[in-house]
Amino acid sequence: MAGLLSRMSRVKTPPLHALTPAEARAAYTLRAEVLEPPRAPLARVEDFSIPAADGTALPARLYAVSHERLPVLLYLHGGGFVIGNLETHDSLCRQLALRSGGAVVALDYRLAPEHRFPTAVDDAWAAMHWLATQADAVLGLDGRRLAVGGDSAGGTLTAACALHARDVGLPLALQVLITPGTTAHADTASHKLFANGFVLDAAAIAWFFDHYIDFHHRRDWRFAPLEADADGVAPACVILAECDPLVDEGVAYADQMRAVGVPVELELYRGLTHDFIKMGRAIPQATQAQQVVAEALRQAWGT
Repeated sequence: MAGLLSRMSRVKTPPLHALTPAEARAAYTLRAEVLEPPRAPLARVEDFSIPAADGTALPARLYAVSHERLPVLLYLHGGGFVIGNLETHDSLCRQLALRSGGAVVALDYRLAPEHRFPTAVDDAWAAMHWLATQADAVLGLDGRRLAVGGDSAGGTLTAACALHARDVGLPLALQVLITPGTTAHADTASHKLFANGFVLDAAAIAWFFDHYIDFHHRRDWRFAPLEADADGVAPACVILAECDPLVDEGVAYADQMRAVGVPVELELYRGLTHDFIKMGRAIPQATQAQQVVAEALRQAWGT
C-alpha cells in the first residue's frame, strides 16, 4: 500500500477539491478502474431505469451470472455524493455478482451540487422499494431476498436504507457497509491522523460535504447514521481500512449496532486505505474483501 501511495503521489493530477464537480466527475471516471481487474464477463449485463419518488428515471445496471430467479443486491456507489456513476463501479459490481452468485443492481442516483441532500437518500430509498416490489415482474429476480450495499458515500446511503427499511417494515437480508461515512462533522481522531496522503484527504471530504449538504443539516441521521437508533436494522457486513479517515466512525457504527443486538461481521484490513476494495490489480486484500462480502451475501440469502 505504501508503494502504491508513493506511485500515486508522483502522478501530478490536480486534487479533487481544486476542480469543478464536472471536472472531478470526468477525472474520476477516467481513472476509477485503473487498479481493478478487467471487467468480468457475465450472462446478464443490462441497462434499465428505476423511477425516483418524483418520477425521474434513474439509470441502473443489472449484473447476473445467469438468467435464473436470483436474489438481489442493490449497490450504491461511492464518490462523496458528488462524483461516481455506473462506469466507475462496473468492475466491482461484476466481481460481487460473480463471487456471490446473486444479481447486483447498481443505481446511478442523482449527485450534488445539482441535487443536494436528501435527493441521493430519496433515490436510494425509491430504488430499494422498487426492487422489493418489482424485481420479480420486471427483472425476473427474487425481490424478497434483497440486500443493500455500497462503499464510502454509498455505505452511508446503505445505512440510511437499512434504517428506513426497518421503520417501514421492509425486510432486508443484509446491509453491506464498505468504508462508510457515519458521523456528522468528520471530527474523529482518524480524520486527523489520516488527513493527508491516504487517498481520501481532509480537503476532499470538506469539498464533498460542502457541495452535498448544509452545515446545519449534518446531524440528520440520513447523512450521519450514528445519530440514529440502530435497534432492529438488518444484519451488517462491515468492511473497513485501518489507514482511512473514516475508520473510526465505521468502527463506532458497527459497535452501535452490536450494542443493540444487530448481528455484525466486521473486517478491518490493516495497513490499507480508503477505496482499497477497488484496487484488486495492485492490492490482494481487495479480492479477499470482495470474497468476504460475497460469502456474507450467500449466507444472508441462504444460497
